Amino acid sequence: MAKVVQFIKESYEEMTHKVTWPTWGELQNSAVLVLIASLIIACVIFAMDKGSTFVLDTFYKSLSN
Repeated sequence: MAKVVQFIKESYEEMTHKVTWPTWGELQNSAVLVLIASLIIACVIFAMDKGSTFVLDTFYKSLSN
């Protein structure tokens, strides 16, 4: 049990004194970057989905005729 308590104390010490936390501005910039990247990836996946749907629909319609 003493090792667990020591681990928690060391973890707290590291998180409060040794970790470099981002500033509020850096955090906002990172959040905007993640949002934009997520939107771009979502648009790419949407386009791929619509494109494959169009190709498959065209293919299946040509088979039925």
